[in-house]
Amino acid sequence: MKKFLCALMMAVLALGITACGGAAEQSAPAPAAKTETAAPAADGGKKILVAYFSHTGNTEKVAQLIQSKTGADIFKIETATPYSSVYREVTEVAKQEKADNARPALKNKVENMAQYDVVFVGYPIWWYTAPMAVATFADGYDFSGKTVITFCTSGGSPISDSTPDINKWFKGANVIEGIRAYPDDTAATEKWLAGLNL
Repeated sequence: MKKFLCALMMAVLALGITACGGAAEQSAPAPAAKTETAAPAADGGKKILVAYFSHTGNTEKVAQLIQSKTGADIFKIETATPYSSVYREVTEVAKQEKADNARPALKNKVENMAQYDVVFVGYPIWWYTAPMAVATFADGYDFSGKTVITFCTSGGSPISDSTPDINKWFKGANVIEGIRAYPDDTAATEKWLAGLNL
């Protein structure tokens, strides 16, 4: 009888251990669900920002298209003192700012720039380069190791006119010269974006 009770106790004990082991195995996949949620995005996990300066709204339209196609965050570069809406006045101010290598104060700031791997930078061409507000933006952050991809809007100047200044302003970044985009030619911008393989 003692042997029978002893064997019964051993069987119950073994069953209890097996049941606990089974519970541990069943609960093990739970962390995997968290890993899936936090897994990198299909784009390789790159965090993208579209930063742009726009005076008349043309560059803003292109920036919004890029943001919608890439799923990026978006940031409008705005000066603390707005530029005049009178064409002649704004061209004179822009010309003087370029001559002075000015850094007009900005109204806002990007929170946690360090999180971004790729930064699209958009602007109109003013006096054969980017507006000096873009230089202020560049001075405000550390772009070392980031990829900066430019795009511009312009009535006639190519984006290459602005590239020497962009390379100088965005120190430490891998600058990729982008396109002169047209707000109404979304197909061309989309084709260009597809070719970037982000």
